[in-house]
Amino acid sequence: MDLFGLRWELIWNYRELYIRGIWITILLTLGGYLLGITGGIILGLAQTAKNKVIYWLAKIYVDVFRGTPMLVQIYIIHLALIPTIFGESKGWLVSGIIALGLNSAAYNAEIFRAGIQSIDKGQMEAARSLGLTQGQAMRKVIMPQAIRRMVPPLGNEFITLLKDSSLINVIAATDILYASKMIAGTHFTVWEPYLFAALLYLVMTLVITQVLRVIEKRFDINNPRKKKKERAV
Repeated sequence: MDLFGLRWELIWNYRELYIRGIWITILLTLGGYLLGITGGIILGLAQTAKNKVIYWLAKIYVDVFRGTPMLVQIYIIHLALIPTIFGESKGWLVSGIIALGLNSAAYNAEIFRAGIQSIDKGQMEAARSLGLTQGQAMRKVIMPQAIRRMVPPLGNEFITLLKDSSLINVIAATDILYASKMIAGTHFTVWEPYLFAALLYLVMTLVITQVLRVIEKRFDINNPRKKKKERAV
């Protein structure tokens, strides 16, 4: 089929490679995001700690990973860090998830830090006056309120990570971009494979955006419908 003069049958012939690429992209994104969320919580709390050593260690980590290109981080982690720690490479999947996770943790840390600090200090003081410990006050009073404000930026970080997962292709990941590169290299054409790769990322991003909108509405304290339900109760 020559739509707009392009050979779209090439995409169909390599459909199994693209299907595998989609699953690999999803796996890299989810793995990196879960690692990034875990690291982000720890680093975010560390940046609000009164202990200066903990604070500066977290701040240096965040500044380093936010201030250097992810592509460079991927090479360092895959070619230097993991072989140094384990004595050998653990493959592109492990390296990719770790690289995405460590990078995402730095950005998530700022989201958690900003979310926590956006809550009025009087909330913590009131909780402490009622006999709650610092940890209990953070877990039961501060975090439930802060999470609502974190949902939109955390969603944006997930979308960013999805698109950034294409960078793992530089260490031979068999993702969406890999399938397109295979077609381009085999058939000496670039329009069809790379346009289709862009389309796949666009569709995945739009679907995730719609899901995030539903989640945001459930967490939105300013949602008129939610206020009506609360009044009814």
